[in-house]
Amino acid sequence: MGLPMPAELTRDYAAVGGRIAARRARGPEAPNYGAAIFFLLPAAILLIVFLLYPSLYTVLLSFNRGRNGAFEQWVGFDNYVRLFGDPDFINLSTFPPSGALWNNVLWIVFYTSIVIFLGLIIAVVAARVRYESVIKAIVFIPMAIAATALAVIWKFVYSPDANIGLLNAILGNFGVSPISWLGDEHLVNFALIAVGIWGSVGFATVILSAAVKSIPAEVIESARVEGANERQIFRRVVVPQIMATVITVYVTVAIGVMKLFDIVYVMTNGNFNTNVLATEFFNQLFTNFNNGYAAAIVVMLMVAVIPIMIYQVKQFRALEESR
Repeated sequence: MGLPMPAELTRDYAAVGGRIAARRARGPEAPNYGAAIFFLLPAAILLIVFLLYPSLYTVLLSFNRGRNGAFEQWVGFDNYVRLFGDPDFINLSTFPPSGALWNNVLWIVFYTSIVIFLGLIIAVVAARVRYESVIKAIVFIPMAIAATALAVIWKFVYSPDANIGLLNAILGNFGVSPISWLGDEHLVNFALIAVGIWGSVGFATVILSAAVKSIPAEVIESARVEGANERQIFRRVVVPQIMATVITVYVTVAIGVMKLFDIVYVMTNGNFNTNVLATEFFNQLFTNFNNGYAAAIVVMLMVAVIPIMIYQVKQFRALEESR
């Protein structure tokens, strides 16, 4: 038999039970729409003013001549037809193709993949040496330099003048004549991509290093006990474990390169077939004052970013379902 319950405790239980029963009888509480609107209104105003309105304005302006940003003459899809017929935007009559859109594709393919690859390799290797912090600090230093300053530094490195350009001065010691790194259309885009890689590998290394360190040591050790070598551990244990982080870094870097401007503008100003979408937009808006045409370029940029975002969301859902 249990001990008798004190009268005060019995009354408290009865009171609590009565309140619970009364609450259940009333049903769910009515939502307080006024409080919800009050707290959401500031964020909604900011989104409308700085995101929704500019986006809608830009889309509408892309169907207009848009001189000086005014809706003066509706032209329908003329800006888009002109855009895809402009060799400065995309030129498919030559091989390889050229134009701002094609150059952005080159950046996405080479810059993004190499940044992820080098960042992952450095992160894995650095985690196994004594001087990991020193290696990460050295790799991350370019991230502390503004992109404009980065471009100015590398402009001196690539200078075709052997007495100024660091790279040509080094190659000259081996009997190689000066190369116009920023003037040769066959080399210049890859030279610029190398600058971007040098400036961004540190970001990928730091993020991926944190993901690699989050892998439980027991998983790695059990793989070694099963006889897996280091290459197999990397491919079948490390990479699958950090795939969500790799996708996040990939999407972040890819979206950043879609908006690339400063490195190209400072080093070549879009000359020698180095134009990208952002520099083409800048030139059309501030040099040629073709606001409607420039708005069409921005709309195409937004359309290009949407598939990348959809891919990221699908990959995250797939990873969550597999866990």
